[in-house]
Amino acid sequence: MMSEHTLPVLVVEDDPSLREAIGDTLELAGRSYVAVDGGEAALKALASDAFSIVVSDVRMMPMDGITLLKEIRDRLPNLPVVLMTAYAEVEKAVDAMRAGACDFLLKPFEPQALLGYIDRYKRVDVAEGGGAIAEDPASRDMFAMAARVAKTDATVLLTGESGVGKEVVARYIHQHSARSAGPFVAINCAAIPDSLLEATLFGYEKGAFTGAQQAQAGKFEQAQDGTLLLDEVTEMPMGLQAKLLRVLQEREVERVGGKKPVPLNIRIVATSNRDMADAVARGAFREDLYYRLNVFPVAIPALRERPLDILPIARHFLGLHGARFNRNGMAFSAAAAALLSSHVWPGNVRELENVVQRALIMAAGNTIEPAALGLTAPALSQLAPTDGARAVSEGDRKADNKNMKDLEREHILSTLSEVGGSRKLAIERLGISERTLRYKLQQYREEGHYHD
Repeated sequence: MMSEHTLPVLVVEDDPSLREAIGDTLELAGRSYVAVDGGEAALKALASDAFSIVVSDVRMMPMDGITLLKEIRDRLPNLPVVLMTAYAEVEKAVDAMRAGACDFLLKPFEPQALLGYIDRYKRVDVAEGGGAIAEDPASRDMFAMAARVAKTDATVLLTGESGVGKEVVARYIHQHSARSAGPFVAINCAAIPDSLLEATLFGYEKGAFTGAQQAQAGKFEQAQDGTLLLDEVTEMPMGLQAKLLRVLQEREVERVGGKKPVPLNIRIVATSNRDMADAVARGAFREDLYYRLNVFPVAIPALRERPLDILPIARHFLGLHGARFNRNGMAFSAAAAALLSSHVWPGNVRELENVVQRALIMAAGNTIEPAALGLTAPALSQLAPTDGARAVSEGDRKADNKNMKDLEREHILSTLSEVGGSRKLAIERLGISERTLRYKLQQYREEGHYHD
């Protein structure tokens, strides 16, 4: 189990005396905090550190509290924000609530009122230890949400690109739930042939079909009193989607060839690397099932969107696989670390793990140099923010995303070319699934960037 300790409070107040008074209140109460004098300084702090809550004044120059709130919601949508405002600005406060503020404090307020709001809305640092690596504010924010939903029995939908670590987050939710003593059962809906998926999920009775010589409990029953992970649920055939919907509605499962329903006491976590709303619009996924699964959505950012995690994760894999390969005591050179940090990582954490394993094999000594990494793709050093800074305009962010997609395409196509067009070798090097590569190549064909 991860230890939970409180992250610091970020105080944003341009009045020095009030800023000092709030700091004194927090310090006397034993709360850690960081105090800044305005919105720009707040965004800079949020880009490099994690906080439990933001307490901000509304009336500030040049960036007011409402604008700051909107920026925070854009970058860290799950971070609690409480605004401080004078009585005459209640109308503004209402607008702030609509924009995503947790609450607002009317000035003047008593110290206990401030502490009460912080205790009510704060999040805890749950992203340290226990196998979860989260140094970047974006991943800390995501794990905080995962910790919050773990305490409930709500169905969770994890979305994100292939290889971002959706199963890691699913296991984290299970381990921090009241069901942690129960089983964690995972099934990859994309990896099992359609003809076998129904029997694998629902189980079957003896004689239900040719070869069913004895009864077999399915994944639903195996997950009893625990958590069932439906990995890549969007790959499930439409016919099975209807049966899955019934299971979720009735909380009971009927085996293939069976007549007696089995009551279920399980928690469902589903994942997808697709745009599920688009799949619904195309008729590839049932709308009613989508809403049944999308009770509590958690978006897992791509590795390129949490750059401060890259090196810690790489060093984790270095230690993990170094022990397996009998190459303990290995380290990245400064140049290799810089290359890792600037890489696009279209295959996300899975690709990073593959690169580290290759480097352990290729490195001549105890220090891994850039050549051992085998990374030939364009770097993001010209695009990625330095020192963790993310204080960029919306236009800049859109431009960066576009450039990242271009770099991802160049990386995938250049890798495919380097392995002589072998898709098998390409997916091994990239750390992505065959299905994902096929999907990407189809996109590139339609855009005119790729020809077989």
